Amino acid sequence: MLEKEFAFFTANRSQLIEEYNGKFIVIVGEEVKGSFESKLDALKEGVDKFGLGKFFIEFCTKDENFYNWTFANLAYV
Repeated sequence: MLEKEFAFFTANRSQLIEEYNGKFIVIVGEEVKGSFESKLDALKEGVDKFGLGKFFIEFCTKDENFYNWTFANLAYV
């Protein structure tokens, strides 16, 4: 689930970071649907427009250490 969105971010990470550095982006398919100052704003917009589980949120940063985090599950109710 959301493999396409993750692959899109990974393949285009450098370009996306240049364009959206310091922002949370919402990705659906292979398209950025919005950029936000906070994860909560990105989540609210994603749920309102696309529904739970239908979009991918990623924080864009030049700090490579940020991308070494692993999360098993994250659910908002």
